[in-house]
Amino acid sequence: MDFHGQRVVVLGGTSGIGLATAQSAAEAGAAVVVVSSNKERIDAALLELPAGTDGRAVDLTDEAAVETFFASLGGFDHLVFTAGQSLALMELPSLDLAAARRFFDLRYFGALTAVRHGVGNINGGGSIVLTSGTAGLRAGSGWSVPASICGAMDALVRALAVELAPIRVNAVRPGVVRSPLWKSMSPAERERLYASTAASIPVGRVGEPADIAQAYLYLMGERYATGTIVTVDGGALVA
Repeated sequence: MDFHGQRVVVLGGTSGIGLATAQSAAEAGAAVVVVSSNKERIDAALLELPAGTDGRAVDLTDEAAVETFFASLGGFDHLVFTAGQSLALMELPSLDLAAARRFFDLRYFGALTAVRHGVGNINGGGSIVLTSGTAGLRAGSGWSVPASICGAMDALVRALAVELAPIRVNAVRPGVVRSPLWKSMSPAERERLYASTAASIPVGRVGEPADIAQAYLYLMGERYATGTIVTVDGGALVA
């Protein structure tokens, strides 16, 4: 796809899927802005991205900061939201409600806040691409919070596609991806997760961030798609 002359803003664009999406968009010709709450991660990401890439430090759970960011940003064509903390699975008896609220605060309300304050900057023909996950359709023990967030994101995409038309609103629904999302697990636990997932799905391997990035680019470029959630999970939901 050709994104020359277009500006893409990736919230959470300094690691994992977000960084891979920023890299792919830049390779396709876009001018890219990456956003993270962590200045060190921004500096590290800019070393991997083409010269001229813009990096901004913004706390996406702070509505005033988000509003100020978009007010200073000017116009752009596509808004991508991939921000999120590392996953922590919590079974109901030991569930930490404060932690659960923090997950929702960034992954759901952070996205909603960004759309609210960013939509007025989106140029004609532009789009919004949010992030969901397969846990909303197939969850296991300990997944009640991530599954709930994914279900909420799916519903949000459909509602915003109607409310914000003709701006297109879509989402990507990744499966298990080899990314910093799992950094709260020990290396041995992560490798067991990757191995068990690979053994249970049709493609025989877990996803890489670059695999998922292509779905974000597709939804940015596909001008007839809105209210759509694209699943990229190696066949996990059909296995």
